[in-house]
Amino acid sequence: MTSRAATAILEARRGRRLLVPLGDAAPADAAAGYAAQREVAAALGAVPPAGFKIGATTKQMQAYLGLTGPAAGFVPAAGVHATPARLRFADFVAPGVECEVGLRLGADLPFGPCTREQAAAAVAEVFPAIEIVEKRYGDLGTLGTPTLIADQVFHAGGVLGEARADWRDIDLGATRGRMTVGGSLYGEGVGADLLGHPLEALAWLAGSGAAQAFGGLKAGQVVFLGSVTPPAWIEGPTSVVVEFDTLGTVTLDFT
Repeated sequence: MTSRAATAILEARRGRRLLVPLGDAAPADAAAGYAAQREVAAALGAVPPAGFKIGATTKQMQAYLGLTGPAAGFVPAAGVHATPARLRFADFVAPGVECEVGLRLGADLPFGPCTREQAAAAVAEVFPAIEIVEKRYGDLGTLGTPTLIADQVFHAGGVLGEARADWRDIDLGATRGRMTVGGSLYGEGVGADLLGHPLEALAWLAGSGAAQAFGGLKAGQVVFLGSVTPPAWIEGPTSVVVEFDTLGTVTLDFT
């Protein structure tokens, strides 16, 4: 039986409505939030998921969202696109974009404590990425972190750049990403902004409530490791370009 929280989230999605605070139906804590998130994934036919997104891996994003640490959400296969992507702006609810380092796993990472070295050993390839998010909430403080977790932490899709199989020759902590929206530079940051190193974010994910709820991380799954810039909220059709100096470029046109 689907929980009241998951049912409310699914109904808001189908009705393209903002998700309002769930009152006594809200998940009580992060663990309950991840359990409800898995129910949402099951209802959408996304178990096992195509991957995961990690939100709030930088101090500025934690401050922006009012969180004390990262949070993760599942990624459905239907929302993953290859660069160059063209998507209809009208298909999203108050969309935004983020400048992300992404990767694909070449081996399973079971749920549990994980070191950066163990995380690195499981990675097959790394790529530049754009995560598409939606501002589908009002006041986050009123909504609550467990409900935000249940609703995939803003996730609405993503665009993957060309993979770098030789990523082990790259200093991912020093790689610099820049995001341009509508031809103007929006922001930039470096890989070290993501919990000190992008692979620290992957290690965190392996031990997270998301990994526990979904039975660990699996080979072939994609992971959006977090944004090195705050989200850029989009008001209409426009172009988005993310470029990392060592990883390449990924583009998205909202039409």
